[in-house]
Amino acid sequence: MEDKSKVIFGNEISAKDYKKAVKSKAKYAKKFGDDSNADYPVKIEKNKYIGDSLGVNNVLVGDLSKNAHYVAEDNLPALEWDEDKGIIVGNIRMGFGHYRISMAIASAAHSMGYTPYWMDLNSYGETTCTKVIGAQNDLYSMGSRLSKNPIFNKLVWEPLNYEGFRAISYNSSDQKNAELMAPVYRNVPKDIPVVGTHVWPAQAAIHAGMKNVVNAIPDNWPMALHFAEGAVHTIQCHNAYMGYSILNGMNKDKVCAPMPEGSLAYTGHYIDHELVTNVESDCQARKDRKSCGKPMRFLLTIGGAGAQKEIFSAIIKYLLPHVRAGKVALFVNVGDYRNVWDELKKEIPDMGALCTDHMDDWENTEKFAAAALDPEKKIAGIHGFWHRNIFEAVYCTNLLMRGCDVLVTKPSELAFYPVPKLFIKRVGKHEMWGAIHSAEIGDGTLECRDIPHTLQMIDMFMKTHLLEDMCDNIVQNKKSGIYDGAYKVVEIAMGLKNR
Repeated sequence: MEDKSKVIFGNEISAKDYKKAVKSKAKYAKKFGDDSNADYPVKIEKNKYIGDSLGVNNVLVGDLSKNAHYVAEDNLPALEWDEDKGIIVGNIRMGFGHYRISMAIASAAHSMGYTPYWMDLNSYGETTCTKVIGAQNDLYSMGSRLSKNPIFNKLVWEPLNYEGFRAISYNSSDQKNAELMAPVYRNVPKDIPVVGTHVWPAQAAIHAGMKNVVNAIPDNWPMALHFAEGAVHTIQCHNAYMGYSILNGMNKDKVCAPMPEGSLAYTGHYIDHELVTNVESDCQARKDRKSCGKPMRFLLTIGGAGAQKEIFSAIIKYLLPHVRAGKVALFVNVGDYRNVWDELKKEIPDMGALCTDHMDDWENTEKFAAAALDPEKKIAGIHGFWHRNIFEAVYCTNLLMRGCDVLVTKPSELAFYPVPKLFIKRVGKHEMWGAIHSAEIGDGTLECRDIPHTLQMIDMFMKTHLLEDMCDNIVQNKKSGIYDGAYKVVEIAMGLKNR
């Protein structure tokens, strides 16, 4: 197979950068082993967390006792591949974003009559693939946490996330490392389409000889990090389409050879079927609650790196009087970070009397989310959500989103969701473009980069017509197809197979 680390879309990589890529692969192979000749068994089981709601089956690779998704006592029956209607959603856990996008793709595929297979390359414990991804994930999580230090953020984290990952030389190293990830696909039918919601599952699929691969790019700041040459790349925003198509700024000031025709497609935002189909009714419910003077519901959702607790704390302290007065209700999803919820309650003793804990009880969470959609139900106080399992931790936000009025989030993958959004400070400079795009299409605020501006924006939602305006814009955006990206990604993937 052609060495994808030497030439990327017709752009030759320098000898120095190629040598660096080879060294990177050799370093990981020395540390974690090279299992290129391994013949890992593959088993398919229903996903017990989102299997019913999204029709998802897990693809389990290797020794099941070392698989992060496998629970031996379940003794679930093995399933067969659906080679006619099957579609693999290839992902990793790196924060919550790539899991959330994967859920959107799976939801769309399920609604279209396809069978989504969940293939998390960061869950196959004995494989070199998982060990390499896990090591890089640990580094990224540590960087996210350290980014709270303004000096580290300014000198290291923001430049790395903005310009470091942008360089085409970075993709050269990633492509070489991805060769170590290919063995997990060895016993997967090669014709089944793969949608990678992170570049590594897409790159690994290409190296493994998978024939129909889509690379669903999450960011709208064009970075060579996201290239998986040989796949069809999909983009959520038009400005990102232009930047990716010409490899804008990816080799400093040099003009790059563009991506070839057919390798890049604009789709719109990757959104779950359940959210897209209910846009009109959910937005009308938000406007009705505001006009009737019911408590405004703010959903605070912490990311997978757990880096926003201080901002959450300031928001909760500011809104406590409004919660007591029945003017505000808070939904706080701390994901799988139970310590964050405990620390918030300890730091803000006055919130204790107003709190209802929904701790690791998925049935209770589903009932609460359903009740929040009932116009006759009164929702008041502060509701905290924590789930031990990653699927529940991530999908909890999706369930609560429909019944909330304002989603408070950093401008990452949630920037694209069809709900009024208040953007707090980013974690990595590339995320700022999510807020810019959302503000341009009118479904989110500008990025509030400090606490005073965040609190100012909360007042804007409560005291002005900002909420109603965003709801109207969301409805118009749906009519324009802006939120149809997940369906289109699935169409492209199945189209590759059926061409």
